[in-house]
Amino acid sequence: MKKVILSLFIVASLAIIGCKGEAKTDTKTTEQTTTADGKELSMTTFGVRGNCGMCKTTIEKAANSVDGVAEAIWDVKKKSITVSYDEHKANDKEIHKAIAAAGYDTDKMNGDKVAYKNLPQCCQFDETQKMSQ
Repeated sequence: MKKVILSLFIVASLAIIGCKGEAKTDTKTTEQTTTADGKELSMTTFGVRGNCGMCKTTIEKAANSVDGVAEAIWDVKKKSITVSYDEHKANDKEIHKAIAAAGYDTDKMNGDKVAYKNLPQCCQFDETQKMSQ
């Protein structure tokens, strides 16, 4: 299962970068994959602002808290997250809401201001920071 998810993550990452190495402005991608036990999962990739390893832990924990999410991986350098989820239990809007509730901006929602102020200093990102680099 990890190999399937890793393979799809690589494919999704390559799909984000154009032929000339330029990042696309619309970063959301959705794909279908089947796990080893036969479950069909959707995979989506979108931008999330953050700075460090502590951000990574919090962002991934927020995404994984959504019922139906199988795996979430946030890329610190690219400022993007790839999420595998059961679309019968979850949708990308719920995933965006969970991450925003933790204080982080996504490319569709602004983070909760109170949660943002409670983040450690190293996690308080610049609001003009580019996502999905």
